Amino acid sequence: MRSKGQRRRMLRHQSKVKERPVHVHPVQMKLMVHKSGSSQIDVTPIPSPSMHVPESEDVEDSMPSAPRQTGSMSAHHDTDIVTRMKNVELIEIGKYRIKPWYFSPYPQDLTELPVLFLCEFCLKYLKSRTCLKYHLKKCLLRHPPGNEIYRKGNISFFEIDGRKNKIYAQNLCLLAKLFLDHKTLYYDTDPFLFYVMCEVDNRGHHILGYFSKEKESSEDYNVACILTLPQIQRKGYGKLLIELSYELSKVEGKTGSPEKPLSDLGLLSYRSYWSQTILEILMGLKPNEHGERPAITINEISEITSIKKEDVISTLQHLNLISYFKGQYVLTLSKEARDSHAKSMSRRKIRIEPKALHWQPKDWSKRGKW
Repeated sequence: MRSKGQRRRMLRHQSKVKERPVHVHPVQMKLMVHKSGSSQIDVTPIPSPSMHVPESEDVEDSMPSAPRQTGSMSAHHDTDIVTRMKNVELIEIGKYRIKPWYFSPYPQDLTELPVLFLCEFCLKYLKSRTCLKYHLKKCLLRHPPGNEIYRKGNISFFEIDGRKNKIYAQNLCLLAKLFLDHKTLYYDTDPFLFYVMCEVDNRGHHILGYFSKEKESSEDYNVACILTLPQIQRKGYGKLLIELSYELSKVEGKTGSPEKPLSDLGLLSYRSYWSQTILEILMGLKPNEHGERPAITINEISEITSIKKEDVISTLQHLNLISYFKGQYVLTLSKEARDSHAKSMSRRKIRIEPKALHWQPKDWSKRGKW
């Protein structure tokens, strides 16, 4: 019979074991990757910071229809109680009426109305449907301002300069803040580019979501904020936004990563994208002409995908692919892992087509104040 003190020590020990992250030794070493007894890959790993990750096979199935009330991308100020309270009851944008999740600093007199009306083209906010109808007769926009950089089928992306199109960018941030539980920019949009995803029909371009990125990022972040509107979540559009951000990084010849720390849902979305993208690379490797198992390095995976090396390593750890076997570190792709990957990829109906992207990066360091 164990004493209470012994039981408490055992529980503390067990909790430490459960929380202990997997580390890859910083010294260069070979990782053998096995696909259920066939095909192996030599990998040279690099160290990565430990990261606690919620368990999720596919974010499209695990993402809730309403947000979690915990977890944010940045700490709130306890003294600023007003900004912690939802202040808009309902918005109407296009053919949708949506219940906001969080606070957004719209004018106070408008937040007291039962419904806040938004023009789906310029994102201007109005107090009534009558005002909206009158506005639509005068509004010249039928798509976001800026350059269309991508079009495939009925999906289109526009690049908006936060300095040249300040009013639109500010309205976009106000809309986004209704669904993002973290401090985001509202007025100082000059240092940012915004990439707005739209669905195209004969009436115009209807906003689905967006991501923003800094014109110059010292940390090589390729995303600052990212959002898909609630009415189209769990349909693959979140991964489409993430995929485009990495396609832009490929054109720039850089590796990129989202701004840290990530929200709970942001981490789920990125972890799912990283897992699918890296597994797609590993699954596609073939033996060479001599029948030897193919070789690839972490650096090569990073260069192919534009995913930062630290994110590659943490994803491999999250997938529990790394183990130690006969004196070597081994990546094992079990049949279950391959079947799970195939199933999740079969549900990913929409993808970015690189040939449909028409975009050239700008050297913002030579442009003064942007």
